[in-house]
Amino acid sequence: MTREELAALPTTTTIQTAARALGLGRTRAYQLARENRFPCKVIRIGSTYRVVTADLQRLVSSGQSP
Repeated sequence: MTREELAALPTTTTIQTAARALGLGRTRAYQLARENRFPCKVIRIGSTYRVVTADLQRLVSSGQSP
């Protein structure tokens, strides 16, 4: 995912989009979210997970990986 694509994301994004930005697979991303170990803030709404884009952008720009 490019910096431009990351900057264009809404306030929250799907766990799949966040996983792609971090180089994680879908299954691993959901596993980390369920275990409260996802590297960014995750909001759970019912059975849906949303990732806070600002946290995702900070993590990606810092160069840290999960």
